[in-house]
Amino acid sequence: MSKSILVTGGTKGIGRAIIFKFAEAGFDIYTCSRNESELQQLKEEVEGTFSGIKLRYQQADFSNMEEVARFADWVKSQTIPDVLVNNAGVFLPGSIHNEPEGNFELMMHTNLFSVYHLTRAFTQEMMERKSGHIFSMGSIAGLTAYANGGTYAISKWALLGFTKCLRQELMEYGIKVTSVMPGATLTASWEGVDIPEERFMKASDVAEAVWSAYNLSPQSVVEEIVIRPQLGDI
Repeated sequence: MSKSILVTGGTKGIGRAIIFKFAEAGFDIYTCSRNESELQQLKEEVEGTFSGIKLRYQQADFSNMEEVARFADWVKSQTIPDVLVNNAGVFLPGSIHNEPEGNFELMMHTNLFSVYHLTRAFTQEMMERKSGHIFSMGSIAGLTAYANGGTYAISKWALLGFTKCLRQELMEYGIKVTSVMPGATLTASWEGVDIPEERFMKASDVAEAVWSAYNLSPQSVVEEIVIRPQLGDI
């Protein structure tokens, strides 16, 4: 029986790179995003590239907790994934004192609350099975304060705390929990900026780090992955 991985926000950037890496290794894929046509295109690309691999998807907006619950129920009706990658997120720059009203709620719901609720949907079954690996896609903004980070940074600091607590809860059940904190990666979040491409990390490098952490023996776990551009933060 083939293994499966659930990657939220899978159509672009790091999520997409992780999907391709695990599909190459024979994992069936479950994913979601807000854009139905991009999901269908991803399915065609993955299944057309990797023989025998199935990519199943559902459209979902992770700022809406009802849609998170609906997506979780849909996945659970088919499988309990071997790997869960909480990757969906949104970045809106701004400072705490003057960012637009609603930024806080949107980013906290998307970047933190959705991870909390989606993870809880699968933990009991993973605990009973005594296996699984949960990755939370944070950011170096969850380690270092940035003046223009605003709520995004707050959500990523909180996500790191959530993941640390989850690790302590699940370690005795054989479930691994890893925080991934990338620096500036060439994804849609940076579209339009006047910065040379070579200053950014590649999404495929983050995917390789996730794959390497997953492949350790049962006796070891990578608790935190911090990856920065070679020339430093942007």
